[in-house]
Amino acid sequence: MFILEVVKSNLIKPIFMKILKKIVFGLIVLVLLAQFYSPEKNLGNSNLETFFKETNAPVSLQVVIKTSCTDCHSNHTKYPWYNNITPLNIWLKDHVDEGKSHLNFSVWNDYSLKRKAHKMEEIMEEVQEGEMPLNSYTWIHKDAVLNSQQLNEMVSWAKENKMKYELQGGFEDND
Repeated sequence: MFILEVVKSNLIKPIFMKILKKIVFGLIVLVLLAQFYSPEKNLGNSNLETFFKETNAPVSLQVVIKTSCTDCHSNHTKYPWYNNITPLNIWLKDHVDEGKSHLNFSVWNDYSLKRKAHKMEEIMEEVQEGEMPLNSYTWIHKDAVLNSQQLNEMVSWAKENKMKYELQGGFEDND
C-alpha cells in the first residue's frame, strides 16, 4: 500500500529521471571516447593486374570487379566517409576481413589450381543467386549493382576460367 502511494505521489519520478540522465550522459561519454579508437585499415596493394591477366578478364569486366568486388575482396579498400565513426568502422573492418577470408583477388597467385577453380565456381553461384555484391554494400554504392549484361558477362567469364583451371589441374569438380 505504501509503495503504491509513493508511486502515485510522483516521489519516484525525480529519482528515475536522475538515473536516466546519468545513463544517457555515460553513453554519450562512452561514444565520444570510442571515437579515439580506430581499427587498422585495409590499405595494402590490391595487385589486381596479375589476376586480370591470368583470368583474361575483359576491360569491361575489370571495371565491374573494381567497382563491385574489390573493396571487400582485395588488400585495398576505398573507405566511405562513415568509416571515421566508431562503431561503424569496426563493423566495416569485420565485413572486409570476412570478405577477404572467402576470396582475396590480391593473393590470387597463392591459390592452388583447384582452389582457383572452386573460387570461380563460387563467383558464378554468388552472382547468379544475387548474393554478391551484398545488399548492404549496394545500398550505398549504387554503381556496384550489376545489370543483367554485367551479370551474364561475369558468370560466363567465371565458368570459362573454372573449366580452364580444372583442365590445367587435371581434375574435375564432381559436385
